[in-house]
Amino acid sequence: MKSDIEIAQEAKMKNIKDIAQGIGIEEENLNYFGKYKAKIDYSLVKEMENRKDGKVILVTAINPTPAGEGKTTITVGLGDALNQLGKKSIICLREPSLGPVFGLKGGAAGGGYAQVVPMEDINLHFTGDIHAIGATNNLLAAILDNHIYQGNELNIDSRKITWRRTLDMNDRQLRFIVNGLGGRTNGVPREDGFDITVASEIMAVFCLAKDIKDLKERLARIVVAYTYEGAPVTVKNLKAQGALAVLLKDAFNPNLVQTLEGTPAFIHGGPFANIAHGCNSLISTKLALKLADYVVTEAGFGADLGAEKFFDIKCRIGGIKPQVVVLVASVRALKHHGGADKEQLGQENIEHLQKGIANLNRHIENIHKYNLPVVVAINKFPTDTQKELNIVSDECKKIGVTVAISEVFTKGGEGGLELANEVLKIIEGKDKGRRQEFRYLYSLEKSIKEKIKIIAKKIYRSESVVFSKEASENIAQFESMGYKNLPVCMAKTQYSFSDNPSLLGAPEGFELTVRQVRLSAGAGFMVALTGKIMTLPGLPKVPTAEKIDVDDEGRISGLF
Repeated sequence: MKSDIEIAQEAKMKNIKDIAQGIGIEEENLNYFGKYKAKIDYSLVKEMENRKDGKVILVTAINPTPAGEGKTTITVGLGDALNQLGKKSIICLREPSLGPVFGLKGGAAGGGYAQVVPMEDINLHFTGDIHAIGATNNLLAAILDNHIYQGNELNIDSRKITWRRTLDMNDRQLRFIVNGLGGRTNGVPREDGFDITVASEIMAVFCLAKDIKDLKERLARIVVAYTYEGAPVTVKNLKAQGALAVLLKDAFNPNLVQTLEGTPAFIHGGPFANIAHGCNSLISTKLALKLADYVVTEAGFGADLGAEKFFDIKCRIGGIKPQVVVLVASVRALKHHGGADKEQLGQENIEHLQKGIANLNRHIENIHKYNLPVVVAINKFPTDTQKELNIVSDECKKIGVTVAISEVFTKGGEGGLELANEVLKIIEGKDKGRRQEFRYLYSLEKSIKEKIKIIAKKIYRSESVVFSKEASENIAQFESMGYKNLPVCMAKTQYSFSDNPSLLGAPEGFELTVRQVRLSAGAGFMVALTGKIMTLPGLPKVPTAEKIDVDDEGRISGLF
Protein backbone atom coordinates (compact mmCIF):
# COMPACT_ATOMS: atom_id res chain seq x y z
CA MET A 1 0.00 0.00 0.00
CA LYS A 2 1.13 3.54 -0.68
CA SER A 3 2.42 5.70 2.19
CA ASP A 4 0.17 8.32 3.78
CA ILE A 5 2.03 11.16 2.16
CA GLU A 6 1.89 9.51 -1.29
CA ILE A 7 -1.88 9.09 -0.96
CA ALA A 8 -2.24 12.72 0.15
CA GLN A 9 -0.06 14.04 -2.67
CA GLU A 10 -2.17 12.24 -5.28
CA ALA A 11 -5.44 13.63 -3.94
CA LYS A 12 -7.62 15.79 -6.18
CA MET A 13 -8.61 18.54 -3.77
CA LYS A 14 -11.52 20.90 -4.27
CA ASN A 15 -11.01 24.64 -4.15
CA ILE A 16 -11.54 25.67 -0.52
CA LYS A 17 -14.13 28.22 -1.68
CA ASP A 18 -16.33 25.32 -2.81
CA ILE A 19 -15.86 23.50 0.50
CA ALA A 20 -16.89 26.66 2.35
CA GLN A 21 -19.94 27.25 0.18
CA GLY A 22 -21.04 23.67 0.82
CA ILE A 23 -21.51 24.53 4.51
CA GLY A 24 -23.00 27.96 3.91
CA ILE A 25 -19.93 30.20 4.27
CA GLU A 26 -19.74 33.00 1.75
CA GLU A 27 -16.45 34.09 0.16
CA GLU A 28 -16.52 37.45 1.96
CA ASN A 29 -15.94 35.56 5.25
CA LEU A 30 -12.85 33.71 3.98
CA ASN A 31 -9.19 34.65 4.15
CA TYR A 32 -7.39 32.44 1.64
CA PHE A 33 -4.06 30.69 2.19
CA GLY A 34 -3.73 29.45 -1.37
CA LYS A 35 -6.38 27.30 -3.06
CA TYR A 36 -6.87 24.68 -0.36
CA LYS A 37 -6.71 26.46 3.01
CA ALA A 38 -8.65 29.38 4.41
CA LYS A 39 -9.40 31.13 7.65
CA ILE A 40 -13.02 31.82 8.55
CA ASP A 41 -14.22 34.95 10.31
CA TYR A 42 -14.94 33.75 13.86
CA SER A 43 -17.67 36.41 14.29
CA LEU A 44 -19.97 34.19 12.19
CA VAL A 45 -20.72 32.37 15.46
CA LYS A 46 -22.44 35.47 16.83
CA GLU A 47 -24.29 36.08 13.57
CA MET A 48 -25.72 32.55 13.79
CA GLU A 49 -26.37 32.50 17.54
CA ASN A 50 -30.09 31.81 17.03
CA ARG A 51 -29.37 28.81 14.82
CA LYS A 52 -29.83 25.39 16.43
CA ASP A 53 -26.61 23.56 17.30
CA GLY A 54 -25.68 20.24 15.75
CA LYS A 55 -24.74 17.09 17.69
CA VAL A 56 -21.26 16.49 19.13
CA ILE A 57 -19.56 13.12 18.66
CA LEU A 58 -16.32 12.75 20.64
CA VAL A 59 -13.66 10.32 19.44
CA THR A 60 -11.20 9.13 22.09
CA ALA A 61 -9.09 6.00 22.61
CA ILE A 62 -7.55 3.51 24.97
CA ASN A 63 -4.10 4.36 26.36
CA PRO A 64 -1.80 4.86 23.35
CA THR A 65 0.90 2.35 22.50
CA PRO A 66 3.72 2.07 19.95
CA ALA A 67 1.31 -0.10 17.93
CA GLY A 68 -0.91 2.89 17.22
CA GLU A 69 -4.65 3.27 17.76
CA GLY A 70 -5.58 5.49 14.78
CA LYS A 71 -7.80 7.94 16.66
CA THR A 72 -7.41 10.81 14.19
CA THR A 73 -7.79 8.41 11.26
CA ILE A 74 -11.09 7.14 12.62
CA THR A 75 -12.28 10.68 13.40
CA VAL A 76 -11.70 11.63 9.76
CA GLY A 77 -13.18 8.40 8.42
CA LEU A 78 -16.28 8.73 10.59
CA GLY A 79 -16.89 12.25 9.30
CA ASP A 80 -16.57 10.99 5.73
CA ALA A 81 -18.92 8.07 6.42
CA LEU A 82 -21.59 10.35 7.91
CA ASN A 83 -21.46 12.49 4.78
CA GLN A 84 -21.77 9.38 2.62
CA LEU A 85 -24.97 8.61 4.54
CA GLY A 86 -26.34 12.04 3.65
CA LYS A 87 -25.63 13.64 7.02
CA LYS A 88 -24.12 17.12 7.08
CA SER A 89 -20.97 16.67 9.14
CA ILE A 90 -17.87 18.72 9.96
CA ILE A 91 -14.68 17.40 11.53
CA CYS A 92 -12.85 19.36 14.25
CA LEU A 93 -9.20 18.52 14.94
CA ARG A 94 -6.16 20.02 16.64
CA GLU A 95 -3.24 21.51 14.74
CA PRO A 96 -0.16 19.24 14.78
CA SER A 97 2.87 20.45 16.74
CA LEU A 98 6.29 20.38 15.09
CA GLY A 99 7.61 18.64 18.21
CA PRO A 100 6.11 15.20 17.52
CA VAL A 101 6.20 15.69 13.73
CA PHE A 102 10.02 15.77 13.85
CA GLY A 103 10.30 13.71 17.01
CA LEU A 104 8.73 10.33 17.71
CA LYS A 105 5.11 10.32 16.57
CA GLY A 106 5.31 11.82 13.09
CA GLY A 107 2.40 13.58 11.36
CA ALA A 108 -1.07 13.98 12.79
CA ALA A 109 -3.44 14.43 9.86
CA GLY A 110 -4.98 10.95 9.85
CA GLY A 111 -3.73 8.10 7.72
CA GLY A 112 -4.31 5.96 4.66
CA TYR A 113 -7.52 6.96 2.89
CA ALA A 114 -8.87 8.86 5.92
CA GLN A 115 -6.76 12.01 5.94
CA VAL A 116 -7.15 15.77 6.02
CA VAL A 117 -5.35 17.60 3.23
CA PRO A 118 -3.11 19.32 2.24
CA MET A 119 -1.32 16.96 4.59
CA GLU A 120 2.18 18.47 4.34
CA ASP A 121 0.95 22.00 5.08
CA ILE A 122 -1.18 20.87 8.02
CA ASN A 123 1.75 19.00 9.60
CA LEU A 124 4.25 21.82 9.08
CA HIS A 125 3.67 25.59 9.38
CA PHE A 126 0.00 25.44 8.27
CA THR A 127 -1.41 28.97 8.60
CA GLY A 128 1.11 30.07 11.22
CA ASP A 129 -1.17 29.83 14.27
CA ILE A 130 1.27 27.98 16.51
CA HIS A 131 4.05 30.40 15.54
CA ALA A 132 1.75 33.30 16.51
CA ILE A 133 1.03 31.68 19.86
CA GLY A 134 4.75 31.16 20.49
CA ALA A 135 5.52 34.76 19.54
CA THR A 136 2.78 35.98 21.88
CA ASN A 137 4.14 33.89 24.74
CA ASN A 138 7.67 35.21 24.19
CA LEU A 139 6.56 38.82 23.79
CA LEU A 140 5.09 38.53 27.28
CA ALA A 141 8.39 37.09 28.58
CA ALA A 142 10.28 39.98 26.98
CA ILE A 143 7.91 42.59 28.46
CA LEU A 144 8.25 41.02 31.88
CA ASP A 145 12.07 40.97 31.83
CA ASN A 146 12.16 44.47 30.38
CA HIS A 147 9.98 45.75 33.21
CA ILE A 148 12.48 44.41 35.74
CA TYR A 149 15.43 45.84 33.78
CA GLN A 150 13.83 49.28 33.46
CA GLY A 151 13.45 49.81 37.22
CA ASN A 152 10.97 47.14 38.38
CA GLU A 153 8.14 49.48 39.37
CA LEU A 154 5.96 46.50 40.32
CA ASN A 155 8.63 45.21 42.73
CA ILE A 156 8.78 41.78 41.03
CA ASP A 157 10.90 39.14 42.73
CA SER A 158 12.94 37.63 39.86
CA ARG A 159 13.22 34.40 41.86
CA LYS A 160 9.43 34.06 41.73
CA ILE A 161 8.82 34.45 38.01
CA THR A 162 6.51 31.66 36.84
CA TRP A 163 6.28 32.60 33.16
CA ARG A 164 8.48 30.50 30.86
CA ARG A 165 9.49 30.97 27.25
CA THR A 166 8.32 28.59 24.51
CA LEU A 167 9.27 27.01 21.20
CA ASP A 168 7.37 24.46 19.14
CA MET A 169 10.10 21.85 19.07
CA ASN A 170 11.40 19.03 21.26
CA ASP A 171 14.61 20.37 22.81
CA ARG A 172 15.57 19.06 26.25
CA GLN A 173 18.58 21.43 26.42
CA LEU A 174 16.23 24.36 26.99
CA ARG A 175 14.16 22.98 29.85
CA PHE A 176 16.26 24.89 32.38
CA ILE A 177 18.49 27.81 31.45
CA VAL A 178 20.11 30.94 32.89
CA ASN A 179 19.64 34.12 30.85
CA GLY A 180 20.50 37.82 31.13
CA LEU A 181 24.24 37.10 31.21
CA GLY A 182 26.97 39.30 29.72
CA GLY A 183 26.73 42.48 31.75
CA ARG A 184 24.12 45.01 32.81
CA THR A 185 23.05 46.04 29.31
CA ASN A 186 22.00 42.46 28.54
CA GLY A 187 19.37 42.24 31.26
CA VAL A 188 19.05 40.90 34.80
CA PRO A 189 20.50 37.38 35.19
CA ARG A 190 17.97 34.80 36.35
CA GLU A 191 16.98 31.16 36.02
CA ASP A 192 14.47 30.52 33.27
CA GLY A 193 13.32 27.72 30.98
CA PHE A 194 11.25 26.75 27.94
CA ASP A 195 8.03 24.79 27.48
CA ILE A 196 6.79 23.46 24.17
CA THR A 197 4.40 26.02 22.64
CA VAL A 198 1.42 23.68 22.63
CA ALA A 199 1.70 23.28 26.42
CA SER A 200 1.74 27.02 27.09
CA GLU A 201 -1.03 28.89 28.85
CA ILE A 202 -1.33 31.14 25.79
CA MET A 203 -2.35 28.07 23.78
CA ALA A 204 -4.91 27.12 26.43
CA VAL A 205 -6.31 30.66 26.54
CA PHE A 206 -6.45 30.71 22.73
CA CYS A 207 -8.39 27.43 22.66
CA LEU A 208 -10.89 28.29 25.42
CA ALA A 209 -11.71 31.91 24.52
CA LYS A 210 -15.20 32.61 23.15
CA ASP A 211 -14.34 35.79 21.25
CA ILE A 212 -11.66 38.49 21.07
CA LYS A 213 -13.08 40.28 24.11
CA ASP A 214 -12.94 37.08 26.15
CA LEU A 215 -9.46 36.36 24.75
CA LYS A 216 -8.17 39.74 25.94
CA GLU A 217 -9.78 39.33 29.35
CA ARG A 218 -8.24 35.89 29.79
CA LEU A 219 -4.83 37.17 28.74
CA ALA A 220 -5.11 39.97 31.30
CA ARG A 221 -5.74 37.44 34.10
CA ILE A 222 -2.57 35.42 33.48
CA VAL A 223 -0.28 35.40 36.55
CA VAL A 224 3.37 35.69 35.48
CA ALA A 225 5.26 36.36 38.73
CA TYR A 226 5.04 37.46 42.35
CA THR A 227 6.32 40.54 44.15
CA TYR A 228 8.74 40.50 47.06
CA GLU A 229 5.65 40.77 49.29
CA GLY A 230 4.10 37.69 47.66
CA ALA A 231 1.40 39.46 45.65
CA PRO A 232 0.61 38.06 42.18
CA VAL A 233 1.68 40.02 39.09
CA THR A 234 -0.64 39.70 36.11
CA VAL A 235 -0.52 40.61 32.44
CA LYS A 236 -2.95 43.42 33.28
CA ASN A 237 -0.39 44.82 35.75
CA LEU A 238 2.15 44.86 32.90
CA LYS A 239 -0.42 46.53 30.57
CA ALA A 240 0.37 43.88 27.95
CA GLN A 241 -3.01 42.26 27.17
CA GLY A 242 -3.71 44.54 24.19
CA ALA A 243 -0.39 43.83 22.49
CA LEU A 244 -0.75 40.09 23.09
CA ALA A 245 -4.27 40.06 21.65
CA VAL A 246 -3.05 41.88 18.53
CA LEU A 247 -0.58 39.06 17.81
CA LEU A 248 -3.39 36.50 18.15
CA LYS A 249 -6.12 38.42 16.32
CA ASP A 250 -5.74 36.78 12.89
CA ALA A 251 -4.75 33.37 14.26
CA PHE A 252 -7.99 33.31 16.28
CA ASN A 253 -10.04 32.78 13.11
CA PRO A 254 -10.60 29.01 12.59
CA ASN A 255 -8.83 27.18 9.74
CA LEU A 256 -10.87 25.34 7.10
CA VAL A 257 -9.47 22.44 5.08
CA GLN A 258 -10.95 19.20 3.70
CA THR A 259 -10.61 15.43 3.84
CA LEU A 260 -9.60 13.28 0.89
CA GLU A 261 -13.35 12.88 0.25
CA GLY A 262 -14.14 16.60 0.51
CA THR A 263 -15.63 16.62 4.01
CA PRO A 264 -15.08 20.06 5.65
CA ALA A 265 -12.57 20.04 8.51
CA PHE A 266 -11.75 22.75 11.02
CA ILE A 267 -8.19 22.39 12.33
CA HIS A 268 -7.54 25.02 14.96
CA GLY A 269 -5.53 25.12 18.19
CA GLY A 270 -3.30 22.31 19.35
CA PRO A 271 -2.75 21.77 23.10
CA PHE A 272 -1.19 18.45 24.09
CA ALA A 273 -3.40 16.23 26.25
CA ASN A 274 -0.66 14.83 28.50
CA ILE A 275 0.59 18.26 29.64
CA ALA A 276 -2.30 20.53 28.58
CA HIS A 277 -6.06 20.10 28.01
CA GLY A 278 -5.82 18.35 24.63
CA CYS A 279 -8.76 19.77 22.64
CA ASN A 280 -9.14 21.92 19.53
CA SER A 281 -10.32 25.50 19.92
CA LEU A 282 -13.71 26.18 21.45
CA ILE A 283 -14.47 28.82 18.80
CA SER A 284 -13.98 26.34 15.92
CA THR A 285 -16.18 23.76 17.66
CA LYS A 286 -18.88 26.37 18.27
CA LEU A 287 -18.73 27.47 14.64
CA ALA A 288 -18.95 23.88 13.40
CA LEU A 289 -22.01 23.27 15.60
CA LYS A 290 -23.80 26.15 13.85
CA LEU A 291 -22.92 24.89 10.37
CA ALA A 292 -23.39 21.11 10.63
CA ASP A 293 -25.85 18.54 11.91
CA TYR A 294 -22.99 16.42 13.29
CA VAL A 295 -19.60 17.57 14.57
CA VAL A 296 -16.97 14.85 14.93
CA THR A 297 -14.13 15.94 17.18
CA GLU A 298 -11.33 14.23 19.05
CA ALA A 299 -9.54 14.61 22.36
CA GLY A 300 -5.83 13.85 22.61
CA PHE A 301 -4.24 10.57 23.79
CA GLY A 302 -6.34 8.13 25.85
CA ALA A 303 -9.73 8.79 27.43
CA ASP A 304 -8.10 9.10 30.86
CA LEU A 305 -6.47 12.33 29.66
CA GLY A 306 -8.06 13.93 26.60
CA ALA A 307 -11.66 12.82 27.14
CA GLU A 308 -11.64 13.64 30.85
CA LYS A 309 -10.37 17.15 30.07
CA PHE A 310 -12.81 17.55 27.18
CA PHE A 311 -15.69 16.80 29.56
CA ASP A 312 -14.54 18.54 32.73
CA ILE A 313 -12.81 21.58 31.19
CA LYS A 314 -13.88 22.30 27.60
CA CYS A 315 -17.52 21.21 27.91
CA ARG A 316 -17.86 23.03 31.22
CA ILE A 317 -16.39 26.29 29.92
CA GLY A 318 -18.10 26.11 26.52
CA GLY A 319 -21.49 24.72 27.54
CA ILE A 320 -21.07 21.72 25.20
CA LYS A 321 -23.02 18.50 25.71
CA PRO A 322 -21.67 15.53 23.71
CA GLN A 323 -24.17 12.93 22.47
CA VAL A 324 -21.97 9.86 22.15
CA VAL A 325 -18.35 8.80 22.59
CA VAL A 326 -16.44 6.67 20.09
CA LEU A 327 -13.70 4.75 21.89
CA VAL A 328 -10.94 3.61 19.52
CA ALA A 329 -9.02 0.41 20.17
CA SER A 330 -7.01 -2.05 18.11
CA VAL A 331 -6.23 -5.72 18.61
CA ARG A 332 -2.52 -4.91 18.41
CA ALA A 333 -2.74 -2.25 21.11
CA LEU A 334 -4.79 -4.46 23.42
CA LYS A 335 -2.21 -7.24 23.09
CA HIS A 336 0.46 -4.71 24.02
CA HIS A 337 -1.50 -3.78 27.16
CA GLY A 338 -1.79 -7.50 27.89
CA GLY A 339 1.99 -7.87 28.01
CA ALA A 340 2.81 -9.03 24.46
CA ASP A 341 6.25 -8.15 23.09
CA LYS A 342 6.40 -5.68 20.22
CA GLU A 343 7.54 -8.46 17.87
CA GLN A 344 4.44 -10.55 18.74
CA LEU A 345 1.78 -7.95 17.99
CA GLY A 346 1.24 -9.19 14.44
CA GLN A 347 0.70 -12.78 15.59
CA GLU A 348 -2.51 -14.27 16.98
CA ASN A 349 -2.18 -14.16 20.75
CA ILE A 350 -5.42 -14.83 22.60
CA GLU A 351 -3.91 -14.85 26.09
CA HIS A 352 -2.38 -11.38 25.89
CA LEU A 353 -5.42 -10.00 24.04
CA GLN A 354 -7.79 -11.12 26.79
CA LYS A 355 -5.55 -9.59 29.44
CA GLY A 356 -5.30 -6.32 27.52
CA ILE A 357 -9.07 -5.94 27.17
CA ALA A 358 -9.03 -4.79 30.80
CA ASN A 359 -7.65 -1.47 29.56
CA LEU A 360 -10.56 -1.08 27.15
CA ASN A 361 -13.12 -1.99 29.81
CA ARG A 362 -11.65 0.54 32.22
CA HIS A 363 -12.09 3.36 29.71
CA ILE A 364 -15.67 2.27 29.00
CA GLU A 365 -16.46 2.36 32.73
CA ASN A 366 -14.96 5.83 33.01
CA ILE A 367 -16.96 7.29 30.12
CA HIS A 368 -20.16 5.89 31.60
CA LYS A 369 -19.46 7.97 34.72
CA TYR A 370 -20.31 11.01 32.60
CA ASN A 371 -23.66 9.41 31.64
CA LEU A 372 -22.55 9.06 28.03
CA PRO A 373 -23.12 6.12 25.66
CA VAL A 374 -20.06 4.45 24.10
CA VAL A 375 -19.41 2.87 20.72
CA VAL A 376 -16.16 0.92 20.56
CA ALA A 377 -14.44 1.28 17.18
CA ILE A 378 -12.00 -1.54 16.50
CA ASN A 379 -9.37 -0.16 14.14
CA LYS A 380 -8.74 -3.22 11.98
CA PHE A 381 -5.16 -4.11 10.98
CA PRO A 382 -4.27 -6.67 8.25
CA THR A 383 -2.67 -8.96 10.86
CA ASP A 384 -5.83 -9.20 13.00
CA THR A 385 -7.45 -12.62 12.92
CA GLN A 386 -11.21 -13.08 12.90
CA LYS A 387 -10.95 -14.96 16.20
CA GLU A 388 -9.24 -11.96 17.82
CA LEU A 389 -11.78 -9.51 16.44
CA ASN A 390 -14.62 -11.70 17.69
CA ILE A 391 -13.14 -11.83 21.19
CA VAL A 392 -13.03 -8.04 21.47
CA SER A 393 -16.51 -7.72 20.01
CA ASP A 394 -17.96 -10.37 22.32
CA GLU A 395 -16.39 -8.78 25.40
CA CYS A 396 -17.98 -5.43 24.53
CA LYS A 397 -21.39 -7.00 23.93
CA LYS A 398 -21.21 -8.77 27.31
CA ILE A 399 -21.25 -5.41 29.06
CA GLY A 400 -23.88 -3.94 26.75
CA VAL A 401 -21.58 -1.77 24.67
CA THR A 402 -21.98 -1.34 20.91
CA VAL A 403 -18.95 -2.27 18.81
CA ALA A 404 -18.08 -1.66 15.15
CA ILE A 405 -15.16 -2.64 12.92
CA SER A 406 -13.45 0.30 11.24
CA GLU A 407 -11.58 -0.05 7.95
CA VAL A 408 -11.33 3.65 7.12
CA PHE A 409 -7.54 3.46 6.75
CA THR A 410 -7.85 1.24 3.68
CA LYS A 411 -11.36 2.15 2.45
CA GLY A 412 -11.96 5.76 3.54
CA GLY A 413 -15.52 6.71 4.44
CA GLU A 414 -16.88 3.43 3.06
CA GLY A 415 -14.88 1.59 5.72
CA GLY A 416 -16.57 3.67 8.43
CA LEU A 417 -20.20 3.10 7.44
CA GLU A 418 -20.76 0.40 10.06
CA LEU A 419 -19.40 2.72 12.76
CA ALA A 420 -21.39 5.70 11.48
CA ASN A 421 -24.64 3.71 11.47
CA GLU A 422 -24.09 2.53 15.04
CA VAL A 423 -23.38 6.10 16.17
CA LEU A 424 -26.53 7.36 14.46
CA LYS A 425 -28.63 4.60 16.07
CA ILE A 426 -27.64 5.93 19.47
CA ILE A 427 -28.08 9.62 18.66
CA GLU A 428 -31.29 9.24 16.68
CA GLY A 429 -32.59 6.10 18.37
CA LYS A 430 -36.01 5.70 19.92
CA ASP A 431 -34.56 5.48 23.43
CA LYS A 432 -32.93 8.93 23.28
CA GLY A 433 -35.73 10.40 25.39
CA ARG A 434 -34.69 8.14 28.28
CA ARG A 435 -30.99 9.00 28.03
CA GLN A 436 -29.41 10.26 31.22
CA GLU A 437 -28.21 13.85 31.39
CA PHE A 438 -24.51 14.46 30.74
CA ARG A 439 -22.67 15.26 33.97
CA TYR A 440 -19.20 16.28 35.12
CA LEU A 441 -16.93 14.14 37.27
CA TYR A 442 -16.62 16.69 40.08
CA SER A 443 -18.09 19.97 41.27
CA LEU A 444 -15.95 23.10 41.21
CA GLU A 445 -16.78 23.89 44.84
CA LYS A 446 -14.50 21.11 46.08
CA SER A 447 -10.94 21.94 47.12
CA ILE A 448 -8.09 21.59 44.65
CA LYS A 449 -6.75 18.50 46.43
CA GLU A 450 -10.21 16.92 46.48
CA LYS A 451 -10.62 17.43 42.72
CA ILE A 452 -7.20 15.90 42.03
CA LYS A 453 -8.04 12.93 44.26
CA ILE A 454 -11.39 12.39 42.52
CA ILE A 455 -9.72 12.23 39.10
CA ALA A 456 -6.93 10.00 40.42
CA LYS A 457 -9.25 7.55 42.14
CA LYS A 458 -12.30 7.51 39.85
CA ILE A 459 -10.51 7.71 36.48
CA TYR A 460 -7.00 6.35 37.15
CA ARG A 461 -7.98 3.98 40.05
CA SER A 462 -5.07 5.00 42.27
CA GLU A 463 -5.14 3.84 45.88
CA SER A 464 -3.71 7.09 47.17
CA VAL A 465 -2.42 10.48 46.06
CA VAL A 466 0.79 11.88 47.48
CA PHE A 467 1.39 15.62 47.28
CA SER A 468 4.97 16.82 47.47
CA LYS A 469 5.76 19.67 49.82
CA GLU A 470 6.00 22.01 46.84
CA ALA A 471 2.63 20.88 45.47
CA SER A 472 0.93 21.36 48.83
CA GLU A 473 2.45 24.83 49.16
CA ASN A 474 1.32 25.67 45.61
CA ILE A 475 -2.24 24.61 46.39
CA ALA A 476 -2.39 26.50 49.70
CA GLN A 477 -1.13 29.64 47.96
CA PHE A 478 -3.58 29.42 45.06
CA GLU A 479 -6.56 28.76 47.30
CA SER A 480 -5.61 31.74 49.49
CA MET A 481 -5.55 33.85 46.30
CA GLY A 482 -9.15 32.86 45.53
CA TYR A 483 -8.57 30.23 42.83
CA LYS A 484 -10.08 27.24 44.65
CA ASN A 485 -13.06 26.88 42.27
CA LEU A 486 -11.11 26.13 39.07
CA PRO A 487 -11.15 22.77 37.27
CA VAL A 488 -7.98 20.67 37.24
CA CYS A 489 -5.85 19.82 34.20
CA MET A 490 -3.77 16.73 35.00
CA ALA A 491 -0.29 16.46 33.45
CA LYS A 492 0.43 12.73 33.31
CA THR A 493 2.01 10.11 31.10
CA GLN A 494 -0.31 9.04 28.29
CA TYR A 495 0.90 5.44 28.26
CA SER A 496 -0.64 4.31 31.54
CA PHE A 497 -3.56 5.03 33.86
CA SER A 498 -0.87 5.62 36.47
CA ASP A 499 2.03 8.09 36.52
CA ASN A 500 4.37 5.23 35.58
CA PRO A 501 4.48 4.77 31.77
CA SER A 502 5.52 1.12 32.07
CA LEU A 503 2.47 0.13 34.17
CA LEU A 504 0.20 -1.08 31.36
CA GLY A 505 -3.26 -2.62 31.24
CA ALA A 506 -5.65 -1.57 34.01
CA PRO A 507 -3.53 -1.14 37.15
CA GLU A 508 -5.07 -0.55 40.57
CA GLY A 509 -3.80 0.17 44.04
CA PHE A 510 -0.88 2.33 42.94
CA GLU A 511 0.26 5.62 44.42
CA LEU A 512 -0.01 8.76 42.28
CA THR A 513 2.52 11.50 43.03
CA VAL A 514 1.72 15.17 42.40
CA ARG A 515 5.05 16.97 42.43
CA GLN A 516 3.93 20.49 41.47
CA VAL A 517 0.75 22.47 40.79
CA ARG A 518 0.75 25.44 38.43
CA LEU A 519 -1.86 28.15 38.14
CA SER A 520 -3.30 28.95 34.69
CA ALA A 521 -5.55 31.81 35.76
CA GLY A 522 -6.10 33.01 32.20
CA ALA A 523 -7.06 29.60 30.86
CA GLY A 524 -9.15 29.03 33.96
CA PHE A 525 -7.68 25.83 35.40
CA MET A 526 -4.96 24.36 37.62
CA VAL A 527 -2.26 22.14 36.14
CA ALA A 528 -1.18 19.25 38.38
CA LEU A 529 2.16 17.77 37.29
CA THR A 530 2.50 14.09 38.20
CA GLY A 531 5.37 11.63 38.06
CA LYS A 532 8.17 12.56 35.68
CA ILE A 533 6.04 14.33 33.05
CA MET A 534 7.94 17.10 31.22
CA THR A 535 6.49 20.27 29.67
CA LEU A 536 9.24 20.30 27.03
CA PRO A 537 9.81 16.85 25.47
CA GLY A 538 13.16 15.70 24.10
CA LEU A 539 13.93 14.00 20.81
CA PRO A 540 14.18 10.18 20.74
CA LYS A 541 17.34 8.30 19.84
CA VAL A 542 16.21 8.10 16.21
CA PRO A 543 13.95 11.12 15.56
CA THR A 544 11.49 11.17 12.68
CA ALA A 545 13.48 14.16 11.38
CA GLU A 546 16.14 11.76 10.10
CA LYS A 547 13.64 10.27 7.63
CA ILE A 548 12.14 13.50 6.29
CA ASP A 549 13.45 15.00 3.05
CA VAL A 550 12.49 17.21 0.11
CA ASP A 551 13.56 16.69 -3.52
CA ASP A 552 14.61 19.25 -6.14
CA GLU A 553 11.00 19.81 -7.16
CA GLY A 554 9.92 20.55 -3.58
CA ARG A 555 8.20 17.20 -3.08
CA ILE A 556 8.34 16.09 0.58
CA SER A 557 8.91 12.49 1.64
CA GLY A 558 9.09 10.65 4.95
CA LEU A 559 6.70 13.00 6.73
CA PHE A 560 4.36 10.14 7.57
